[in-house]
Amino acid sequence: MMDNKSPLRRYFEQFRFVFLTIFLFYMSMILLDYYSVIKENGFSLKPFKTNGANHHDVDNNNNTPITPSIPSLNFTQNNSTTNGVEFNSTEEKQMIPPPPPLIRDNNVNVDELIVTPNSNNKAPPIRNSDPCYGQYIYVHKLPSRFNDDLLKRCRSLLHWGDMCPYLTNLGLGPKIIENAKVLLKDTWYQTNQFSLEVIFHNIMKHYKCLTNDSALASAIFVPYYAGLNVGQYLWGYDDRIRDEAPLALVEWLSNQKEWKRMWGRDHFLIGGRTAYDFRRKSGDFGDWGTKLMFLPEARNMSMLTIETDSYDNDFPIPYPTYFHPSKDLQVSLWQKRMRRMKRPYLFTFAGAPRPNAPYSIRNELIRQCLSSRSCKLLSCYKGKNNKNTCEDPVSIMSVFQRSIFCLEPSGDSYTRRSTFDAILAGCIPVFFHPKSAYEQYRWHLPKDYLSYSVFIPEGDVRENKAIINDTLARISRTRISKMREEVIRLIPRVTYREPRSRLGKIEDAFDIAVKGIIRRVEEIKKEISSSTDNVYYSNE
Repeated sequence: MMDNKSPLRRYFEQFRFVFLTIFLFYMSMILLDYYSVIKENGFSLKPFKTNGANHHDVDNNNNTPITPSIPSLNFTQNNSTTNGVEFNSTEEKQMIPPPPPLIRDNNVNVDELIVTPNSNNKAPPIRNSDPCYGQYIYVHKLPSRFNDDLLKRCRSLLHWGDMCPYLTNLGLGPKIIENAKVLLKDTWYQTNQFSLEVIFHNIMKHYKCLTNDSALASAIFVPYYAGLNVGQYLWGYDDRIRDEAPLALVEWLSNQKEWKRMWGRDHFLIGGRTAYDFRRKSGDFGDWGTKLMFLPEARNMSMLTIETDSYDNDFPIPYPTYFHPSKDLQVSLWQKRMRRMKRPYLFTFAGAPRPNAPYSIRNELIRQCLSSRSCKLLSCYKGKNNKNTCEDPVSIMSVFQRSIFCLEPSGDSYTRRSTFDAILAGCIPVFFHPKSAYEQYRWHLPKDYLSYSVFIPEGDVRENKAIINDTLARISRTRISKMREEVIRLIPRVTYREPRSRLGKIEDAFDIAVKGIIRRVEEIKKEISSSTDNVYYSNE
């Protein structure tokens, strides 16, 4: 049967079909886009229940119809909108999260941060792919009197010398220009043992996970140079002057919003001296140190020191050595060199006697060393040029590198910087008191202390029950080889890198210390969360 429709009519029917198809397609796209916007902003579309012809939800208690509420969104180019969405109520606007926090590390991609509606003022969650998740550190911007101003007075920071040369190169001291026979080129500095606060602070400035948002931080660093401050007042000053800066510090901290979050329990600072210097117990004139860590506020903080005093918020970290690598390769090259070293001396002692310390075993160690052809003694006296050979890295390393064992008795306190010089040289340390290392550096040294050291009770030495030469000579070559390898493995763990650099896969003493602090804060948070009385959290 022939179609009697005119060509013009058939054309309009085809055009109507095409138009209707395009219209339905575009309407579908608009609805899909509308649904996506709603979903992105935290709203959900709840399907209507069908009750006859009435499309409403029903309150089961009183059978009252409930009209479904869908937020009204107007798309606009107005500058007052957020992400192109204009809100019709204050409540809706609050559901859009704030922008991501500023990250000082240029290597961190800010786009990796996820921010979500945040009604409890807690830090926004971060994707698991964020390499800094759980590692962020916030650094207080202290008044300059607590750090930078101290460096300007460097000539008066030490009672017996000038600290100014040692505070150059970001606290590392003058770079040592020496041939490659003893030291590795461009990695050694004349570092003072009391410069740790400055070194640590400068490394922290380049820490990969700094944040300007304290709510994101796993811990908060207080860059107060406590050791440099007290060092200038240890002789000839009364307690009022010694305690002036510590009292001002805790007053400043307690007025900061970051403090009130956990009342300082997530704060930590560095004390580049022994903990004893910050825990003066009495108020008698002439008593040693400050009472910084006995102040109520400071008791909530954690303190990293070069030697602990057996308090639960003191955490010892290694003394600074002279070696400050900037690359993993430099560490590896140094370790390989220490493995190849020929060691003609069975043991070495670098130090001076303590004639006014009746319980010191140093005099006996010196006597035994001088009586043995297998021992090398490096006397720590100032010679004709007024230079102490024990403060010369080249002299120390040249002796330690050629020794199998290095004697490490107590000095003015239980610990010695020489311990870490020995490890750096691949020399197996010999300890005479547990507090010289085993009860100190638990974050940085192995729990199995016999894997890297030898222990001879100082009482046996004092009572002439132990002959050092004979005791060490009985150790087998196999055990010596294993211990030396463990010591060499520890080298990066007791080394502080060049502050402006970042090592690759190797963790140095700074990295281990920061991880230890973060673990401690996490433990405190767990303890608080499991307690029914959260006295450490602020309601503000």
